[in-house]
Amino acid sequence: MAKFIYRMQNILDIKVKLENQAKIAYGMANAALREEQGKLQDIMVRRAGYEQQARELVKGTLSVQNIRECRRAIDYMKGVQRMQVMNVHAAEKNVELTRERLNAVMVERKTHEKLRERAFDEFRQELERAESKEIDELVSYNHH
Repeated sequence: MAKFIYRMQNILDIKVKLENQAKIAYGMANAALREEQGKLQDIMVRRAGYEQQARELVKGTLSVQNIRECRRAIDYMKGVQRMQVMNVHAAEKNVELTRERLNAVMVERKTHEKLRERAFDEFRQELERAESKEIDELVSYNHH
């Protein structure tokens, strides 16, 4: 029996490896996004703590020094929060880019797999025709 050999198998193998690499890159981009979102969440919690502390300082005995320090900390945290929001947006864009790359690589791999399937179907049909021809020859030989 003949063995099916896909002549572009090495290209298909490369496409599979590229897809695996794209999946890894996508996973890393998602992990980076989650990390940046976690940092943003921590910054927001710290800022809320400073704001709560500022409200308590205003309610109690007034210490101008402590209130100023707390206000500076709040202003600083606002700036840090803005920077972190920008980092989160950059990470989101990176995730989107890697997702698009992954989709493109998956489309290429699927295209090559379909080509392989078609080649295998043609191979099978050729085998069936050859077997049918052999059977016809045997039948005609036995008949004569």
